[in-house]
Amino acid sequence: MIRVLVAEDQSAVRAGLVLILRSTPDIEVVGEAADGERAVELARLLRPDLVLMDVQMPRLDGVSATRRIVAERLADVLVLTTFDLDEYVFGALRAGAAGFLLKNTEARDLLEAVRTVARGEGIVAPAVTRRLITEFAARPVREPKTDPAVLDGLTRREREVLSCVGQGLSNAEIAGRLQMAEGTVKTHVSRLLAKLELRSRVQAAVLAQELGI
Repeated sequence: MIRVLVAEDQSAVRAGLVLILRSTPDIEVVGEAADGERAVELARLLRPDLVLMDVQMPRLDGVSATRRIVAERLADVLVLTTFDLDEYVFGALRAGAAGFLLKNTEARDLLEAVRTVARGEGIVAPAVTRRLITEFAARPVREPKTDPAVLDGLTRREREVLSCVGQGLSNAEIAGRLQMAEGTVKTHVSRLLAKLELRSRVQAAVLAQELGI
């Protein structure tokens, strides 16, 4: 059973999300929050597996709430967005948000996204990651916030896999490009996330873009 907290300020949208999530037996909605402060409070109280977090909310925005929840290791966070991407959203990803979910996502894709994050894979859909990366790449070139030396502990193969993750490729696509088994790709991804102390593939994609690998 995947325990989910839904944080969304628009009551009609929140009700729709809850209805979809409750339509399947493997997901349980344990709480609802209409603002970021309440989302953090309920995450501390209920300890859900995952928080479905809207970005724009009163009292405390979803990005700031995400930072608090991830910093306290209360739950994984899946951010709801209309792709109004800005530096605050990138900050939330660096802080450990598991990924993005479009607000107009179909019900079956919403359910699969929740299951994907709950499995610890931390990626919603390659197309979403690619859009994120496109937005990131279009920004003015800046000095990376991360020391490139963090990559020193990676093997050559792990660097290659990280580069592919940074391009938004799925495990299957990476396997095809690097001519290895998909299971081996998953192992490399898990290892590089551990070595880089990252919580999600989306974080890894942002890091790869920052460092230009």
